[in-house]
Amino acid sequence: MRIGIDVGGTNTDAALLRDDGRVIAAAKSPTTSDITSGVTAAIRALNPPIEAITAVMIGTTHFLNALIEGARLAPVAAVRLGLPATAALPPMVDWPERQRRAVGGHGYLCHGGREFDGRPLSPLDPGELRRTAADIAARGITSVAISSVFSPVAEEDERRAARILADELGDGVHFSLSHELGRIGLLARENATIINAGLRDLATVIVESFGKALAEVSITAPFFLSQNDGTLMDVDFARTYPVATFASGPTNSMRGAAHLSGPGDCAVVDVGGTTSDVGILVGGFPREAAGESEAAGIRTNFRIPDVLSLGIGGGSHVSEDGATGPRSVGYRLTEEALVFGGTRLTATDLAVAAGRAEVGDAALVAHLDRDFAERALDRIARRLAETVDRMRTSAAPLPVVAVGGGSILVPGALPGFDDVRRPGHFDVANAVGAAIAQVGGEVDRVFQVPEGRRDQVLAQAREEAEGRALDAPGPGRGPYASSTWRRCRSPICPAAPPGSGSRRSATRT
Repeated sequence: MRIGIDVGGTNTDAALLRDDGRVIAAAKSPTTSDITSGVTAAIRALNPPIEAITAVMIGTTHFLNALIEGARLAPVAAVRLGLPATAALPPMVDWPERQRRAVGGHGYLCHGGREFDGRPLSPLDPGELRRTAADIAARGITSVAISSVFSPVAEEDERRAARILADELGDGVHFSLSHELGRIGLLARENATIINAGLRDLATVIVESFGKALAEVSITAPFFLSQNDGTLMDVDFARTYPVATFASGPTNSMRGAAHLSGPGDCAVVDVGGTTSDVGILVGGFPREAAGESEAAGIRTNFRIPDVLSLGIGGGSHVSEDGATGPRSVGYRLTEEALVFGGTRLTATDLAVAAGRAEVGDAALVAHLDRDFAERALDRIARRLAETVDRMRTSAAPLPVVAVGGGSILVPGALPGFDDVRRPGHFDVANAVGAAIAQVGGEVDRVFQVPEGRRDQVLAQAREEAEGRALDAPGPGRGPYASSTWRRCRSPICPAAPPGSGSRRSATRT
């Protein structure tokens, strides 16, 4: 058996699954500020057979929330290799002020980088990098983000710069290299690298908290964190690349929705306590966002699902005129909502007053006007339908699967979408999605393509992706047996032979 856990802003959800994918038990517990107690409470509510647990899969919103709030981020030295060509737009030039202040706003422009075909843009200057290291050390910064022009084509400059800086700065300094995190596109890739560097210290705290929670309930099975694309990372990878978990919450919900409801192609509306996330499933996996995406107002270009979010959830504030959200009581729903004896009118109160849900004490909302509640809920339904309509790419009928604890707000049909499904265990679909997550390996670089040998190059790329997926032992067997891949990513390790040439090829398995 395996346990899936999703730590959201309002609730921590947990599900116990057999290796054949059948859900044995499910539980929901309020998210706590210390992380550990909320996770242990959810696991204890499952009452799992400890000796039968082969793995625990966890999804979390902590990293995204930290960036949005501009809190708990470490100061970062952003070193860019690209002079003289990139001086007009320094690192973090388009960041919101709060997030820029949170990471310190320390940018360094140095020589180096490549042209699109791998030729040197300008020679790397070791003396310049040593002077940069001296300034970084003087500021006491221990997290460094290195980006280079066209490093996905040729990564040598980033690795060489990291070795020079590491020699000067000594032990205890973390390096994030952009070619390991993003794709072609300097600013968006650099932003993702800076975010990752700023989250490294928090990642250690989060991972240790999860480990402590599992130890408190005597679970010794390995645990993994789910990634943005619905695959898994192990603990060491999570500490090094926390930015890869940003969108794991919506991804888990969508994959869980497909597993619980059946259709591999559908729209998923995941309604939590604070937000509603709408995405499209294609072949059972979330449709990826094309090109750049935004996180807390910052452009990035790493793999992330194509999701639109609305500030509507079960804990959303309801105004006197029936407008709902975006403010929410969040994890304080059981304290502040009317049905729980609180004083704040929330969307959950509307659903209970309209007879759509049995939550809390219905007598506490008996005074609400039924027509008022229905009108407010109809407004929510229209907004959700508009969002689904924006996400689909054709006029063909599309089933809508509603999941999440807040999906009690979704009626049996939405305007323009008559096929609305709410599967069993809909309220913990995110935890189910985490539990069924599998390993993935990706290759995304430029390959030399000799005339008439495109198929062989694609086969080579696929073989590399499969090799990365198979590189580490997994936690179990069966249809959902999983693994995760790792490779040497230290800046002092010898680099793999870089690709170069005229055509880009990518594959994922």
